[in-house]
Amino acid sequence: MKKYLFMLLASVCMSANAQNEEFEPYYKYRIQLTDKKNNEYSLKHPEEFLSEKALQRRKKCKAKLNQTDLPVTKAYVEAISNTGVKVLLTSKWNNTVLVQVSDTSLISNVTALPFVSSARKVATYTKPPRVDKMAAVRKTILSAKSDTIAEGLPYGNATSQIVQLNGDKLHQQGFKGEGMTIAVVDAGFFNADIIPNLSGINILGTHDFVGGSDDIYAENSHGMMVLSCIGAKAQGIQVGTAPEASFWLLRSEDANSEQIVEEDYWCSAVEFADSVGVDVINASLGYVGFDDPADKIEYWQLDGKTHINSRSASMLASKGIILCNSAGNSGNDQWKLIGTPADASDILAVGAVDESGKNTVFSSIGNVMGSRIKPDVCAQGGASGVMGVTGKTSKANGTSFSSPILTGMVACLWQALPNLNAYQIMDLVRKSGNNAEHPDNIYGHGIPDFQKALELGKKLK
Repeated sequence: MKKYLFMLLASVCMSANAQNEEFEPYYKYRIQLTDKKNNEYSLKHPEEFLSEKALQRRKKCKAKLNQTDLPVTKAYVEAISNTGVKVLLTSKWNNTVLVQVSDTSLISNVTALPFVSSARKVATYTKPPRVDKMAAVRKTILSAKSDTIAEGLPYGNATSQIVQLNGDKLHQQGFKGEGMTIAVVDAGFFNADIIPNLSGINILGTHDFVGGSDDIYAENSHGMMVLSCIGAKAQGIQVGTAPEASFWLLRSEDANSEQIVEEDYWCSAVEFADSVGVDVINASLGYVGFDDPADKIEYWQLDGKTHINSRSASMLASKGIILCNSAGNSGNDQWKLIGTPADASDILAVGAVDESGKNTVFSSIGNVMGSRIKPDVCAQGGASGVMGVTGKTSKANGTSFSSPILTGMVACLWQALPNLNAYQIMDLVRKSGNNAEHPDNIYGHGIPDFQKALELGKKLK
């Protein structure tokens, strides 16, 4: 199963010609550290490793700093690097280091270090990666034809998905996401910077956690389509659910393979989002299986803490951030259930319904380990209005789109109720669902009514 959860497009790729060059296999390992002793940072001076915006968000939400917020001890990272491995990323919340080697015998030198508790292989590369040709057609693929403005439908292609959530009512009151920062964690944002109907979106910055890319706008188109559901502001053509929000675009998905290392990329991405002060994260990504059968996810592991990305997802609300994550598209498959990190606690896992409010056959279902309801809520993921790869509007299926549609409305609700914390906002979203009185493992709490959520929120002190 592709981890970016949509059912429309795939990047055009080709195999590299391995006959003309020698390729040396390489591997990636997750190194688990024992502690953060001798750390050069202190919780007394968080301004040294968190932005002012991040600290303001923590203060507003009364989210306390703890040891997970401290960066990985620099001396430990340097000692690991000195063994001959290449250090790629760290995760401060999980206290791990991601490394790359061609000679796997070097890992024994790493595990011999006194502050290393374990090493797990998370990726294997035995042949050259596919070469993505999207960059070569980055500008020429844009359609010369423009969309016709839909008279009487200010949201254009996105009308039904916004009205279904009563999102137009919040917009009419001036709550369109202004002052809120959203991170979109995805596979790539092909042409998002030059598609005319996406112009005007306030992009604060981008970051690639996969590596090897110098232009996330030349990567996979999935993130661009997701972004269009939230941030587009082309009146009468495509308008997102939070068109006045600001955005960070973060790449954590490697479309070339299905390997568990992408959990590590994801963790680093959401930690970065925290550090720059993001309020809401959308992740239209999920994990239910990998290339290596030994890494397959078992039903019992859907507990919100077994997998590293689920552990990180479960921490986000305590740090003042709301995560909206696609439930998955396995409802019609043998697996059927959600994946990780949609199983996490204290997030909004988003299922998919069609325009009429009926569940789609592909939307993943619960249950998960414990008494938690999954998915939490639903939004339109059947025939969702999105921006297509040519720059023209189109329709697409997937919880990849129900999640960002909801994400934008969550940001608008939080803008309207700035004194509430992440837990309270998510609780309002659940309570406003049309299935809130009897939530189940298909609809969760149902389709939220954001006007109702706003009214409920005004009653809270």
